[in-house]
Order: sequence, then C-alpha cells, then structure tokens
Amino acid sequence: MTARRMEAQDAALQRNGGAADEAGSPVTVTPAVDPVRPEAVQTAKRKLKGAGEPKAKPKSRKSFAMFLSIVPFLILVFLFSYFPLYGWIYSLFDYRPARGLDGSEFVGLQWFELLVSSPTQLKQIGQVMANTLGMSFLGIATSILPLAFAVFLNEIKAKWFKNIVQTLTTLPNFISWVLVYMIAFSLFSTTGLVNTVLIDSGLITIPMKFLDSDQNVWLTMMAWSIWKGLGWGAIMYLAAIAGIDQSLYESAKVDGAGRFKTMWYITVPQLMPTYFVLLLLSIANLLNNGMEQYYVFQNAFNKEYIQVLDLYVYNVGITGNSLSMATAISMLKSIISVILLLTVNWLAKRVRGTALI
Repeated sequence: MTARRMEAQDAALQRNGGAADEAGSPVTVTPAVDPVRPEAVQTAKRKLKGAGEPKAKPKSRKSFAMFLSIVPFLILVFLFSYFPLYGWIYSLFDYRPARGLDGSEFVGLQWFELLVSSPTQLKQIGQVMANTLGMSFLGIATSILPLAFAVFLNEIKAKWFKNIVQTLTTLPNFISWVLVYMIAFSLFSTTGLVNTVLIDSGLITIPMKFLDSDQNVWLTMMAWSIWKGLGWGAIMYLAAIAGIDQSLYESAKVDGAGRFKTMWYITVPQLMPTYFVLLLLSIANLLNNGMEQYYVFQNAFNKEYIQVLDLYVYNVGITGNSLSMATAISMLKSIISVILLLTVNWLAKRVRGTALI
C-alpha cells in the first residue's frame, strides 16, 4: 500500500513538474524568469505601431522631385539675371564695338576714377542723382494713393459701375509710354487741344509750353506716372480687402459704425502690412526709375531735370558712344541697390520680426 502511494506521488510530480516535501505533499516548482527590460518593451511597441502602416517614401526622393520642378526657373533666372553680369568686365577696358573686347585696351579702374576726378562729370552725376532721388521720393510720397483708391473703390455698391471704373483706371497700365507721350503731345503741345481751346476762348494769346519747359518737370512726370499706374497698383489692395475677415465688418455694423468709420478702423489697418511691405521694396528700388518714360518725354528744354540714372546710363553708352563708362556707372548702381535691399531687409526684420528675403 505504501509502495503504491509513493509511485502515485512520483507520477504526479512528473506531470506537474513539482517536488515533495518531507511530509510527502507535492510542491510545485516555478522556473526562474528574467525581468523585462524597458528597451524591449519600447521596441515591441514601435513594431506593433508600424506593422499596419504603409512605408513612407524617402524624404530625399521627394526633395529631389521638388528640386527638379524648379530647375527650369533657376535656369531662366541664371540666364537673364546672373549671366549678363559677365558684361561688367567691359568697365575695365576702353571698349570699342568695331575692335571687340580682345582688341580693346585694358585700362583697369580708369573709368571709375574719372567719375570722381572730373569736375564736369561730378556735376552731371550730382544733377542726375538729384533727379533720380527726387522722383523716387515723390513716388514713395504718393504710394498711398493706390491704397486710398482701392478703399474707396471697394465701397461702391453698384457692381457694374465699380467694374467700369476699375477697367478704365487699369487700362493705362497696358499702354506703352510712346502712346502716352502721343496723348500728352496731342493735348498739351503748343498746337494741342488745350492751347487751341484757351486761345480760341480768348484766355491767352501766346501758347503755353507745357512740354517744352524745364519748370515742374518732376511733378509733371509724377502726374503721368500716377495716371498710368493708379488702377494697376490698386489691384493688390483690392485682393487684400477681399481677404479681410467679414466678421470684423459685421461686428462694426452691430456696434453702429458708419461706412467711413468702418473704412478707417477696419479696412485701412488691415491693409497696412501689405502697404509697408510694398513701401520697403520701393525704398530698396530708389535708384531704379526706369528710362522709358523719361526717354520719350525728354527734349532740349527739360533734359537737365528729367535725366534719371537709367536714362543717363543709356545716353552715355549709346548717344555718347562710351559703353565702358556706362558699364562702370551701371555696375556702381547695381552694388548700391543691393546694399539698399539688404538694409531694408534688416529694417524689416527689426520692425516686423520677419525678413523680406
């Protein structure tokens, strides 16, 4: 009986993986288990989380595809903006088109020295810079006009009338300066419409010289520039007005604000960021007046006061047949413009907290 009992206990121990104490009772033995490490737990979680997600494309492949999409534009910028800078080398030669660059004499910095050593040249440059800066500052002073025009144009309730006004004021931007001068000549020349009407009405006996005069040249040029670009300049502000939160206008209406107060306290403040960005960019372009307008309006009477820097470079290079001198002036102008742009960018970062470039 005792032998059978012991055999039964041994069989139970083999089945349960246990042991027996002295009293003969079976004891279960639990195998030792290593503690779970935190690193293993985190690794397992990451594997489980990413098991059902599709594999993302490599970032490098996406970046390369985006780069390829802008390559054509980079090529155009290089060809039309940076490659022409090779022409600066002409400022170091006494260049003559008939002889070519290889046959022209190397003169180093002679043309740059002539700009500051010749009294006649200094006087001309001084007048040209006065004209350039004077017209640029007039442009900055009147840059608020497109904003004001856009604000008042937006208040027109009749949509058909608003479209007509916007079309008529934008159309002059697409007219070349040659056609603008033809309009000015037909109206304000000594035999033009204005003088003809004044003489026929007996108000004057001698035709007035509106175009052939050196008086108020800057103001005249600015007036034509405003007429040509007012509607076009207002387009950006009209787009900005369309993006203003309409709840601001609804709140003002609930508070009893009239149309003028709504414009003054809501529309204008919302347009100020756009205006200041354009203002800073115009300051960076102080020396870039262009030459088309001044070229078609210049004559022997107003040449001294209408000649801006771009027109002066053209006259020196083409009319004066001194391409090397014109290149030297244009090179200095480009360097100063870059310095102005960097200065304005620094000011924008200090004032707005965000740089322009």
